[in-house]
Amino acid sequence: MTVKTEAARGTLTYSRMRGMVAILIAFMKQRRMGLNDFIQKIANNSYACKHPEVQSILKISQPQEPELMNANPSPPPSPSQQINLGPSSHPHAKPSDFHFLKVIGKGSFGKVLLARHKAEEAFYAVKVLQKKAILKKKEEKHIMSERNVLLKNVRHPFLVGLHFSFQTADKLYFVLDYINGGELFYHLQRERCFLEPRARFYAAEIASALGYLNSLNIVYRDLKPENILLDSQGHIVLTDFGLCKENIEHNGTTSTFCGTPEYLAPKVLHKQPYDRTMDWWCLGAVLYEMLYGLPPFYSRNTAEMYDNILNKPLQLKPNITNSARHLLEGLLQKERTKRLGAKDDFMEIKNHVFFSLINWDDLINKKITPPFNPNVSGPSDLRHFDPEFTEEPVPNSIGRSPDSILLTASVKEAAEAFLGFSYAPPMDSFL
Repeated sequence: MTVKTEAARGTLTYSRMRGMVAILIAFMKQRRMGLNDFIQKIANNSYACKHPEVQSILKISQPQEPELMNANPSPPPSPSQQINLGPSSHPHAKPSDFHFLKVIGKGSFGKVLLARHKAEEAFYAVKVLQKKAILKKKEEKHIMSERNVLLKNVRHPFLVGLHFSFQTADKLYFVLDYINGGELFYHLQRERCFLEPRARFYAAEIASALGYLNSLNIVYRDLKPENILLDSQGHIVLTDFGLCKENIEHNGTTSTFCGTPEYLAPKVLHKQPYDRTMDWWCLGAVLYEMLYGLPPFYSRNTAEMYDNILNKPLQLKPNITNSARHLLEGLLQKERTKRLGAKDDFMEIKNHVFFSLINWDDLINKKITPPFNPNVSGPSDLRHFDPEFTEEPVPNSIGRSPDSILLTASVKEAAEAFLGFSYAPPMDSFL
C-alpha cells in the first residue's frame, strides 16, 4: 500500500507509516515519564520531524526551541518577535490560572505564595523566582538542580511534592504541595526544645527522607529547622532543594562550600571533599537542637562557631538517654569516615538503638500518630506562618504574564538558562 501526499512531503509507504507509528507509540509511552530528554532524541530523527502530523503532536505536547525541532533551523527572530520560553509539557499553564492569596515565605530570589488554582480549586504553595536575580548571582544551575530533585520526590511521603512548573519571560513558577503546619524552626522557637519521644519521631522521618535522597545519589546539604515543615497532621516534610548535589555515588565526594553556618560539617569548613555523610552530620545537629534548644557548636560569633565545629569536643548534658547520647556522638563525629552512616548509610541510622521503638514500615506509611498536631482548620488557617510574610501585600506582577517581551540579550540569556524547566505530570493524570 502506498499513500500519496503532497510533493513536498514525499511518498509515505506502509513500512514508513509503521515506523512513524512506532515512534509515536514510544513517544506517548515516554510522556508518562517526562518528555524533555526524549524530545531531544526524537528530534534527531529528521524523517519523522519533517511530517506535519509528528510536528503538530510534538508541539501540542511540548513546544520546542527551533533548533530542536528542525534539522535546518530558521533564521533568528527579529527583536520585535516574542521569545520562546523553552520546553514545556504544560504549555497552557500561566500565572493567571491562580488566585494568589497570601505571601507565606520569602527567599533570595523571590517569594512563596499560597495560591488557589481557579479551575481545580485546589490550594498550592507557588514558589515564584525572579530570573534576573538568579542570573545575577549565577545560581541557575542550583535552580535547575532543585527542579530535577523535585521530580524525583513523588514517591516519598516526607519530601515536598512538585505538581508542575512553568515560566514566563521573567519568572519561574514551582507549583508545590501546600504545607501549613509551620516550620520546625517556628515550633522550636515557641517551645525552646522537645522531649525525647517527639525529637525521635521527627528525627526518624527526617532520616527516612535523607536516606531516600541518598539512595538516588542526592546529597541534600542544607538540613536545618527552617527547611523542615510540619504538615496539617504533624508529619515532617522536607523542602527547599536548591543546594542538593546530584550524582554522588556511595563513595563519591564533592567540595562545594555551601550550607548554613550552624550546621556545616568539618570537611565543608576545611573546603575538603565531603560525601553524603554530611547529611548525617546535619541530622545530628538538628537532633541536638531539638533536644537542647541550640545547635551543638553554636556561638553568636561566626568565626568562633567555625572554630568550635572544627576543634571543640562535643559536649552533651546529662538530661538525655544513653541511646540519644550514643546517636549524637556517632552522627556528630568530626572525622567523616568514622561517622555513623559512613559504612552502610541510612541502614546504620535505622538500626541504631535510639530508633528501636520505631516501626519503620508504619512510619513510612504514616501509621504512627505524630506527637504534636498543628490543629489547622483548613488551607486558609495561617496561624503557623510568620505574620512578617502573611501581612505583606501580594504583588500584582506575580499573577500575570508580561504582555510582550522583546528579544533583548538579557531576556534571551534568561530563556536559554532555564530550558527544560517546565514540567507537567504524566498524561494519565489529566485523563
